[in-house]
Parts: sequence; structure tokens; C-alpha cells
Amino acid sequence: MTGAAAQTETFADLVAGDRAVLTRVGVRITPDGVQLMLPDGRPALWHWADLRRLPDQADSTVLVLGRVGDRVGRLYLRDADLQTQIRARAPRLSKRDRVMPLSRLFVWAGGAVASVAVIIFLLVPVMAAQLAVMLPAEGEKALGDVTFEQIRVALDETGLLGVPICEGRQGNAAMRAMYDRLNPTPDLPYDVRIHVLDHDMINAFALPGGRIVFFRGLIDQAENAEEIAAVLAHEIGHVVNRDPTRDALRSAGSLGVLGLLFGDFAGGTIALFLANQLINASYSQTAEATADVYAHAMLDRADVSPAALGAMFERLLEEHGDADGIVAHFMSHPKMAKRIAAAQAAVVDGRDYGAILDDDQWESLQTVCDDEGGGE
Repeated sequence: MTGAAAQTETFADLVAGDRAVLTRVGVRITPDGVQLMLPDGRPALWHWADLRRLPDQADSTVLVLGRVGDRVGRLYLRDADLQTQIRARAPRLSKRDRVMPLSRLFVWAGGAVASVAVIIFLLVPVMAAQLAVMLPAEGEKALGDVTFEQIRVALDETGLLGVPICEGRQGNAAMRAMYDRLNPTPDLPYDVRIHVLDHDMINAFALPGGRIVFFRGLIDQAENAEEIAAVLAHEIGHVVNRDPTRDALRSAGSLGVLGLLFGDFAGGTIALFLANQLINASYSQTAEATADVYAHAMLDRADVSPAALGAMFERLLEEHGDADGIVAHFMSHPKMAKRIAAAQAAVVDGRDYGAILDDDQWESLQTVCDDEGGGE
């Protein structure tokens, strides 16, 4: 290419960044780079080493150039000969430069993580607590109904009909008599429905809308009716405080935020689940301790020793170990040793507590899932 050829001027369109409009400029190839002749007559030199081709443009016949350090300037070249000359002369045309320093990138990444943490650990719980109070009782009950059926199906080995609900009439009547003795009605936001599922899991929980679910395994594990009454009182405490609804709303909000981060990729569901368990664990320990305190007071008013709650925990601790061993409780519950000590401390010295059920009622409750023992 001769020097005269290098000075041949053509035209291109420039977006300088101060206005989102195309400006017609003269373009001339020089030994040092691409020289632009601006409309006001001022020249501007884009050095060869600074030129970068911007990819992903809609029109493949147009070469779009930018410069290092200039995030908004764009030069649109349509002349094919000019494009060939620039591609031949610009040594770093296809180089991808780091947009920001690595240190600044880490700062931004840390800020993003902190923002997500604030949303999940602060904003979501606050909003869940507010919504739990505002949500109509009918909405809570509907949520609890759906969740109850999902749990039944999830725990059923066949995956078809769901875990059976124990229908023994006398056993369910004994459970209701126990509930009436505890008499939580003045504190409740809605009526309580109690179910026993024919499953060997050692657990009980409350669902949104006033459902309380016991597993047969927990009743089998209990040594007396007072231990079941203590667990029932604990779950009633969750219902009174609307903890199940608050937890459901918080989980939904947390999973929604985490879903934006993890996306729907292979293994993403597992990551969401594990992260959600950690999040729930960080919040529910307070709720569990509060429900324990409520249960202690309720049991005392019903003339049942609060130590009954600690007695069941103590036996579970001996058999299964603390949180590491009782998978059903994950890490969301306080340490068993602390709960046992709190239950024992709630006992009034010298108080002569009574039984919550008679022997026949307790036997009926123990056989609530049996066709014969729980029937007529």
C-alpha cells in the first residue's frame, strides 16, 4: 500500500457517547492509526494498538470499532476495503480486554454476595413475618392442606396413595381429649386439626392453617400419654405463633432468591435444598425455643409436668444422639441437652402433677393406627 493510498479518505458513522445519534465523520488510514475528521474540523486519532472489534453485531457487513478505555465510543465502518486495511494493521483487534480491574471485580462480587445475604437473612424474614399476620386464615388452611397431601405422597413408598391417616375412632378421641385438657383455644388464630400418619418416623410438626401431624413412630416411642401431650403442646405453640406459615413464606422467598443465583442446572435443585436448610436452621431455633416455653406453661396449667417434654427428648438423645443423629430435626432445633434442661427447670418444686389420660385412653391412642385397637 503506497503512502498516497494510506491518505485516501472515506466516511463512517460515529457514536461518541454524549448523544445516542450517529455522526458522519471522515476516516483516513495513517501509519499511526485511524484518523477521524469530526464535523467541527478537529482530527481525532484512534491508535492501532487501541482498536478493538466489537462482536455480536446484527449487521455482519459492518465493522464496529471501539477503543481501550472508551466504553461508549463506537465507529461503524461499511467500506469493505477500509475494513480489510484495518484488519491487516490493527494487531489487537480481536483481543478481549478486562473491563475492570480484578480487585474491583472482587469488590463488586463481595457486594453482590452481601446484598443477597441481606435479602435472605433480613428482608425475607421480615416480609414473611408481616405476611404471616396479614394472610387470611382461609389462605393458610389451603396452604396447609396442599402441603399435608404432598407430605403424605412423598413419604409413601408406592408414591401413589400417600401415607394412610390413622382412623381409629377411640384413639383419635383420646387425642382430642388430650387437646381439650390442654385448652389452647383462647390463644389460637384458628381451629386445630390433629392427624396421626401411619409411618414409623419419630416426629411431629405443625402446618399452616392449624394442622398438627403426628407420626405413629413418635407415639410408639413415647412411654406415657404425658410425653405425647408435651409434644402436642409444643406444636400448638407453633400454631399460636403462626410459625409454619412464616416458615413457608420465608422458604418460598429464600428459594426464589437462591433460584435466581443457581438457576435450573444439573445439581441446582440439590444446592437450593441444602442452602434452604441452612437458612431455615438459622431462623427456626428461636421459634423452637419459644414453642418449648409455651408448652411448659400450657402443661403446667393442665396439671401435667413440663418434665414430660424433657423426658422424651432425653430418651431420644440416648438412643439417637443429638442433632447429628436425629435427621428429622436437621439442625433447625436447639441442642437436645438445652431443651431437656429447660423442661426440667419449668417444673414447680413440690407440685404434684397428674395424668392427662386414663389407661384405656392411652391404650387407644397407642393403637390408633390398628384396625382393631383403634376401632369401635
